[in-house]
Amino acid sequence: MKVSVLFFGATADEAGTREIEIDFADNAKAEEVFGEIVNKFPRLGNHKLLFAVNQEYAGGDETISDGDELAVFTAVSGG
Repeated sequence: MKVSVLFFGATADEAGTREIEIDFADNAKAEEVFGEIVNKFPRLGNHKLLFAVNQEYAGGDETISDGDELAVFTAVSGG
């Protein structure tokens, strides 16, 4: 299956791109896919990351489907 991965803010800088498309096994869990993304772009590990699946925050238990949109971004704090 193919999914789109979007990088926002510092994660785009670390990945060197704002978007990629990856192939993954059917019925993969979000935590597996996000783990593979961090393995592909190890500098992402320097940040506290948040993830989303189809514009909803993801905890990792979500099942990823063909055509889903995944997002990787850092926590934003304000003051």
